[in-house]
Amino acid sequence: MPESPILTDDPPYLRGLNPPQREAVLTTEGPVLVLAGAGTGKTAALTARLAHLIATRLAWPSQILAVTFTNKAAREMKERVSAISGGAIEGMPWLGTFHSVAARMLRSHAELVGLQSNFTILDTDDQLRVLKQLIQASNLDEKRWPARQLAGLIDRWKNRGWTPAQVDAGESEAFAAGRGAELYGQYQQRLKTLNACDFGDLLLHMLVIFRGHADVLGSYRDRFRYILVDEYQDTNQAQYEWLKLLAEPRRNLCCVGDDDQSIYSWRGAEVANILRFEKDFPGARIVRLEQNYRSTSHILAAADGLIAHNAVRLGKTVWTDVGKGEKVRVIGVWDGPEEARRVGEEIEQLQRAGHHLDQTAILVRAQFQTREFEERFIATGLPYQIIGGFRFYERAEIRDAIAYLRLIQSPADDLAFERVVNTPKRGLGDKAVAAMHRHSRATQQPLLLAAATLLDSDELTPQARRSLGNFVADLARWREMASTLPHPELARIVLDESGYTAMLQADRSAESAGRLENLSELTRAMEEYESLGAFLEHVSLVMDNDEARSGEKITIMTIHAAKGLEFDTVYLAGWEEGVFPSQRSLDEGGLASLEEERRLAYVAITRARRRCTIIHAANRRIYGQWTSSIPSRFLAELPKEHIEEETTMTGGESLWRAQWSERSDPFAHVARPTRGPGWQRASRVGYNPEPSRVIEARASAVSLGNQGRTDLSLGQRVFHGKFGYGTIAAIEGNKLEIDFEHAGRKKVLDSFVSAG
Repeated sequence: MPESPILTDDPPYLRGLNPPQREAVLTTEGPVLVLAGAGTGKTAALTARLAHLIATRLAWPSQILAVTFTNKAAREMKERVSAISGGAIEGMPWLGTFHSVAARMLRSHAELVGLQSNFTILDTDDQLRVLKQLIQASNLDEKRWPARQLAGLIDRWKNRGWTPAQVDAGESEAFAAGRGAELYGQYQQRLKTLNACDFGDLLLHMLVIFRGHADVLGSYRDRFRYILVDEYQDTNQAQYEWLKLLAEPRRNLCCVGDDDQSIYSWRGAEVANILRFEKDFPGARIVRLEQNYRSTSHILAAADGLIAHNAVRLGKTVWTDVGKGEKVRVIGVWDGPEEARRVGEEIEQLQRAGHHLDQTAILVRAQFQTREFEERFIATGLPYQIIGGFRFYERAEIRDAIAYLRLIQSPADDLAFERVVNTPKRGLGDKAVAAMHRHSRATQQPLLLAAATLLDSDELTPQARRSLGNFVADLARWREMASTLPHPELARIVLDESGYTAMLQADRSAESAGRLENLSELTRAMEEYESLGAFLEHVSLVMDNDEARSGEKITIMTIHAAKGLEFDTVYLAGWEEGVFPSQRSLDEGGLASLEEERRLAYVAITRARRRCTIIHAANRRIYGQWTSSIPSRFLAELPKEHIEEETTMTGGESLWRAQWSERSDPFAHVARPTRGPGWQRASRVGYNPEPSRVIEARASAVSLGNQGRTDLSLGQRVFHGKFGYGTIAAIEGNKLEIDFEHAGRKKVLDSFVSAG
């Protein structure tokens, strides 16, 4: 098909575009890769291209496939194209996310992969439930081989476009001594029986259909005259193969992305997909969008100088004509608390000078870093919001840990008891918990007291009694420790001995690793308070903070969550080795992960429009221990002419810059922060206190109060909801022995019976 006609008068969608953007719009035939640097108007170019294809009638809306990574991006694209093309976009059914488009295709061809067109798409909870059933049926220990770990492996295999038959022995070894592929196959078969699929299946099933049914693939190739892809650097292997199959033989594929902003490998994204575009599509046109409309030249030059240290990239130079602006500041502080104090004071000064809080952001590498800033802002009254996550004390793992501590401090705290009695799982199901509630209501006792008294009855199954007995004994033992141990150390012991730490370690996901970091930060925070009671009171006050407060707020978020956003003023915290770049990333991914961490740093700097400040601390608490921190290698890679250094420490900038410049291979000399002693204790999930300790625990946990009911007597006929009718054979306080007609003699509590 020939190039689109040259228009004598620019249509609305071309007005305001710079020459490279116009090239991206008007180069309609053949493969096109639009390398769009940060803030260079790639969305404007992409939507204008869509409008151009429709306006010039090169294709009907139904003949264009346009895929994005989020529903929000798809919505915005549809709205923008509708606005500049007079509503023509309304007839475009193939604009959406990879998963939504693939699901629409699969509904039409479900029978080819053993499904019906009305298949169900499982959420994460349903997926885990199915996997747990399969693990149990295979006689595997789920504590050693958790369902969540298997789910992560299956998701990774599906991101690579692998069916169970394509998982090799090496990959299969990652789960249950080589049974990973077998369980994957069983899982897929089970989903077919349920007429269901998970999100990974939406693309995988269509790949299987395309590979095995040339007629189906051919029909879609005939349908789609043009294909457009946003954020191409974030595609995984399955998405890449899906697109490549559909793009042949027309090859009218336009991909927009930035290899310097590929930061989601942990989700399966493959930066190699964008790097090899020219090899995959010989003769492809490469269009570089390099004029930045967001940031000042000092900010852009600093970011560009940093990313230039990556060896694996296509290369471009982003520039701007908005002026030099302020240099990027690099500030060295003594420790984490000073970092938060310094940032808070500067933000207050900017606010007094008329700067808007909602144009101010603090970006961190990991979620645990937000706590210091939250504490500081609460103390000084600065309004803030956490984007892409919860406030520190609202996170599930923090709430769980605090519930344990509240229950140790106050045994009558029923809300705390309810939260942790079966967290982690102790085999105390809904029936056991309901029995505790019934006895608590009947006797007007706290749940912990009700639980302790149930241990001497047959109201619970033997397994539930054992689990509950261990839990009650643990609480009593921890309460004794609370009088002698420092409360941060007590918290670490509770997290370990309760099995909570082991539960997160077994999860083996990126989210779980972050939750462990948050718990470490919690125990570190406790050291600032003289007692457990003082700390819990502080938490209560923090949680009672007025979150509904209207008006402008400072934004705190991770760098990953900030991608695509921009702010006038940005503070980048914690630029030290082991924090950023992340030690865990380097340990797990080597040099490839180092380059991704550098791309993440590039993304962080380019979020700033007017002011960018990078902060590193000489000392930081890591896993409960003070550690001398080495400034991030990324600081030494920033071009000196575009940064302004400030430090409160001896040696200053020359010390850390020389430190890294002397290293011919900085990656081989990564500074590793040391963990505090005792953090990684052996798990005590299976801890079984000796019988005497259980007895002591029952006595010390609560004052039992054995006053029984006066309306019951020996020989009386009574009814029990679980065991039926029986006759009272013995009475001791509130404990009864009853000869039941069908269940035999049982020990029960008087609150569970009624006169028969």
